[in-house]
Amino acid sequence: MSGKVLIVEDEIALSDVYKTLLDQAGYDVRVAENGEVALGVAEEFQPEMILLDLRMPVLDGIGFLHKYDLKNAHPDVKVVVFSNYDMQKEIDEAYSLGAERYLLKAWASPKELIELVKTTLGK
Repeated sequence: MSGKVLIVEDEIALSDVYKTLLDQAGYDVRVAENGEVALGVAEEFQPEMILLDLRMPVLDGIGFLHKYDLKNAHPDVKVVVFSNYDMQKEIDEAYSLGAERYLLKAWASPKELIELVKTTLGK
């Protein structure tokens, strides 16, 4: 299994768990603690998929999507919004900016996370 996944998550304990799970499943994983850091990591790492939290300090998920420009600059990158908040307005905006899916963190088991990545990347 391979695939490059960027996790954008401000809760370090959560991003550590997600990274460990995806590393063990054979993915190449990088982590960024906010949208601003993620912009730099994404340009250098060139991920195939981004797991994107919405609520973060410095630059939130929506701000990241505005700057990253999925539709024009990075059309092949798959973005899954992965949040603990069910904020329909923000979710709708994320979809309009190119996000493919939305998943409520609290409902995702480790197995579901791995399946989500496999399905999204088609691997």
